[in-house]
Amino acid sequence: MSMAHVASGFLMESPAPWRADWLWGCPLIVITVIIHVLGLGLISQRSLRISQNIMERRHRTPAFAVVMGATTLVLTLMHGIETSIWAVAYYVIGALPDPKAAMLYSFGAMTTYGHQNLFLEDRWRLLGPIEALNGWLLFGLSTAFLFWMIQEVSPGNRTVH
Repeated sequence: MSMAHVASGFLMESPAPWRADWLWGCPLIVITVIIHVLGLGLISQRSLRISQNIMERRHRTPAFAVVMGATTLVLTLMHGIETSIWAVAYYVIGALPDPKAAMLYSFGAMTTYGHQNLFLEDRWRLLGPIEALNGWLLFGLSTAFLFWMIQEVSPGNRTVH
């Protein structure tokens, strides 16, 4: 059997098997990535300004620690907000029975940890991996941003903006 036959059989087996999952998942990914990118822009502006003011007073290492600590905290809160958006969606569509279960499941899916005994309703099962894909994107952006911030506000960097 050719690869085309296998693929067409898989896609034609049931009409649009996961259409609703993608119709919910893709906008959630777009919304959370936009929130994340706007948040990163705001963090970078504030962090660089604060860092420059503190470093002008020759307190480079404490300034670096404060800026990186605050940046990490704000990024963590942003990830929590973005995860909450998914949790609300799970609860609203009836994929999970209550807000607490939705939040716990969402954190598991976003971080790809996923070791809870919580499962989405059968018709929404693909949303978990879609959220995990979103987590990869968001954590990748955060990692790149933290690496950039380290370079920008590092005590050894004489060109702080």
